[in-house]
Amino acid sequence: MVAVLSLAICPADAKPLKVFILAGQSNMEGPADISTFDYIGDDPATAPLLKMMRGTDGKATTADGAWISYHTGVGEKNFTLNGKLTAGYGSMWGADPTKPGTKVGPEFTFGLAMDAAFDEPILIIKAAWGGKSLHTDFRPPSAGAFVIPKETQDMWDKHPQGAHGIPKAEERAKWNADKVAATGIYYRLMIEHVKKVLADPKQVIPEYDAKQGYEIAGFVWLQGWNDMVDGQVYPKHNQPDRFASYTQNLAHFIRDVRKDFKAPKMPFVIGVMGVGGLKDQSHSMVTFRQAMAAPADMPEFSGNVIAVQTAPFWSDELGEIDLKRAQVRQMGHYLRSKHKDYANADGQMTDMQMKEFEKKYESEIISEANVALWKRGASNAGYHYLGCAKTFALMGKNFAEANLKLLKSK
Repeated sequence: MVAVLSLAICPADAKPLKVFILAGQSNMEGPADISTFDYIGDDPATAPLLKMMRGTDGKATTADGAWISYHTGVGEKNFTLNGKLTAGYGSMWGADPTKPGTKVGPEFTFGLAMDAAFDEPILIIKAAWGGKSLHTDFRPPSAGAFVIPKETQDMWDKHPQGAHGIPKAEERAKWNADKVAATGIYYRLMIEHVKKVLADPKQVIPEYDAKQGYEIAGFVWLQGWNDMVDGQVYPKHNQPDRFASYTQNLAHFIRDVRKDFKAPKMPFVIGVMGVGGLKDQSHSMVTFRQAMAAPADMPEFSGNVIAVQTAPFWSDELGEIDLKRAQVRQMGHYLRSKHKDYANADGQMTDMQMKEFEKKYESEIISEANVALWKRGASNAGYHYLGCAKTFALMGKNFAEANLKLLKSK
């Protein structure tokens, strides 16, 4: 492991700092607002998690022995937030970058669980940015340069004028140039941040004693949405091997981060895409989940890579309300587009009439109880697991347990 000083140098009772790296896109950032914490306590199965996350004074727990260094960005501006682990090291959009905000991701319960599992101090190094892909933004060095799939190029050749997201012939050179320019940027930012922190852990943990050293004890990856919905990079719709290149790139990623951190057997946890829950059996979702989990079954990663399915942590009851909310939005679209099968087909309704119609329709399919439950448990969109703190708390807990399992197997 990296920089673990020998016992001949360290004091007899010194234990290396345990370092865990968390990386990915917006769901690793963490979109769950702390206002949804109460929802965790409504379920007897997760009520103990809430007790771990919040004190009797109603305030979020601050870990005794866990710290975090969080590197993220709003737009093109990146910044780092360091401190003792508590709630607020999630999505920082619209927040003050000098202090924790109001959102959490999996890092909170992951760190609390690790703090409880070890006597030695815990350092979480988190690097996450919304809207980033593995095929380009986080593309690892050994994956090589991005090459447009043959199926996509063939499709483009048939549509020189462009259509349905296909760039026009004169725009294609720029499309490829932009891909080249963006390749690996966020992989390198992640690596640079981790190395910068480990060069001097005291910048995060003032009490850190260099004599104790540190051990990189795990890496958690939570990403995927931008790859799953990219039809240009993954054009083989409805085919079982559509996302095969994601599996290959993730395997390269695992090898490369281990090489960059000089930790050849570093435990690696894959958080498998789970938005929509177990009920989402669409072809793209099912095949993408399989592609994400696949590296864990490769012989070279046996016993040191594990895939954790996050679909079981999705809230079905909130998901049902979200579907109703989508129906309301769709009705608003039909009204304004003068759809022939819906009200306002003749275009005679005023804006006020359309709003009143939409409001009445909403009240018919979304009950007051639905509204109250949504407010209690959700704070974001479906692709962000509804911004449900219960979901992210379960993720963090299970990621930690999987990581600990890998450490024990070593």
